[in-house]
Amino acid sequence: MDILERARQFENRKWSGLTTSDRIEASREAKEIILSLNEVYKKTNDSALMDLMKRLTVLKQKVEKRLKGRPLV
Repeated sequence: MDILERARQFENRKWSGLTTSDRIEASREAKEIILSLNEVYKKTNDSALMDLMKRLTVLKQKVEKRLKGRPLV
């Protein structure tokens, strides 16, 4: 299960001081990992996988929120 190892490394990564391009790469990597985990989850229905996907989704949303920035109004 190489996907699980990648997910854990992604989750434990340092998140401060990222450049914009680092954030874009992180968002894309998170999406790829989540979709891969979802394929495994469909076959196994393991609740631990679902929890991992939820945690990764939260990280992905934080990165994307930072990318989009604040509204100008």
